Amino acid sequence: MAPRILVYSATAGFRHDSIPASIEALKAKAASIDVIFDFTEDKDQFEDGNLARYDAVLFLNNSGIVLDDSGKAAFQNYLNLGGNFIGVHCASDALRDTPFFLREIGAYFDYHPDIQESVVDVQDRTHPSTIMLPARWRLLDEMYNFQSDPRVFGAKVLLTADESTYEGKVSIQRIYGVLYTQPHYFQDPGVRKFDHGLPHPIAWYQSEGAGVESGGIAGRSWYTGLGHCIEIWSDELFLAHVLGGIKWAIDSKTTLALNASGKVGNPS
Repeated sequence: MAPRILVYSATAGFRHDSIPASIEALKAKAASIDVIFDFTEDKDQFEDGNLARYDAVLFLNNSGIVLDDSGKAAFQNYLNLGGNFIGVHCASDALRDTPFFLREIGAYFDYHPDIQESVVDVQDRTHPSTIMLPARWRLLDEMYNFQSDPRVFGAKVLLTADESTYEGKVSIQRIYGVLYTQPHYFQDPGVRKFDHGLPHPIAWYQSEGAGVESGGIAGRSWYTGLGHCIEIWSDELFLAHVLGGIKWAIDSKTTLALNASGKVGNPS
């Protein structure tokens, strides 16, 4: 059987208008990487029996506390049993009250400059999610800043933002931990409260997801901070980046689709 992936796009805060476009893009590309996507915004699907059917869980532009306590416990159990995780863009603004999720995704979103054309540098040209990219990739998107460095959890950075290629003025609702009800404008905040390290990470992976508890079976984790605009979800290069990350994550062989001894996943 093909690997089965649960795509979760629930939001409890800011909602991206690109979510419908991203769902349609993933539906259209599922066969190209031989996977089955199931799409939901129902938090009740995060229970042990249902999650056991999946080779990966993909958080797609989520925000806020999108799982209750029982859902978080089921998600933790799933990761402990070898489940894989993929996060896209605003997924790093979800579950800020959940320490294992921070470890699994790598870092929480801090703030972003205005949307503008920017350049990201490829740090690893061999990974399936970057092998198709130019060494310096120019695109229109948000260059996320993060509250911490994902490298502290063992993440390997794939893409970095070239901060010299975009303006420092930021139009944001969250800065220095303060949530504003209306956008506030800042000209180069200077000293940042948080430090995501240098070079500026924008996409990364963990060969063994750090959200797993001691004694668990660590699957893979992959995250990209890109994916804000509706238009980018029709960009074949960006889609190849995301699909490459998905394919790499499920190739962990910790789940049933690719390992008959797996404890979760689509049985082969």
